[in-house]
Amino acid sequence: MAHTATAKRTSVYLYIPNILGYLRVLLNVVAFALCFSSKLLFSILYFISFVCDGVDGWLARKFNQVSTFGAVLDMVTDRVSTACLLAILSQLYRPGLIFLALLGLDIASHWLQMYSTFLCGKSSHKDVKDKSSWLLRAYYQHRYFMAFCCVGSEVLYIILFLIHESQDESLIFVCVNATKHSLPLLVIFTLALLGWGIKQIVNIIQMKTAADACVMYDMRGKEKP
Repeated sequence: MAHTATAKRTSVYLYIPNILGYLRVLLNVVAFALCFSSKLLFSILYFISFVCDGVDGWLARKFNQVSTFGAVLDMVTDRVSTACLLAILSQLYRPGLIFLALLGLDIASHWLQMYSTFLCGKSSHKDVKDKSSWLLRAYYQHRYFMAFCCVGSEVLYIILFLIHESQDESLIFVCVNATKHSLPLLVIFTLALLGWGIKQIVNIIQMKTAADACVMYDMRGKEKP
């Protein structure tokens, strides 16, 4: 019995989407190791890792290898990689507090969402059918809409990293100066900014609704005799 349990546990670790998840971690490690010596290579590796996030979800469904471990691995990888990039941007631009605030919002929102999900007995943090916010439901129930927001957010951060030239520059000055000389960059930047903006609104709504769920759980516990 113990051998069977160990074999089953090992098989989950070796699911195809989970192996791709390990590759994402490796790509991010290499990317951040090279971020100051090769901006372009960093951006390519970082973006490939981000794209793999969607690919491993597709593989999980295709091969029927959906797992809680894989979902957690994906979320931790996403949050850590984004947090690292935001921490770097906070040191490149002023005011750096903007990026640190975004880092805090991203982590708090997703952590509360995951915790409230398990309190409510749901199997996935993407199960928001009972939520009152139409935007939150649209975000999680429409894959292409979520992809637009997530891609926009990450692309915006990558652009900000690539266009930075000298230490401690003004964020607004750099953005205006870079986009006014290039129409393609202006279009990409605008679309990315739109996706980023929607994602931040979703993060705020998600944090509030998840906090409400935690409070309701506390209230139900106190009402029990």
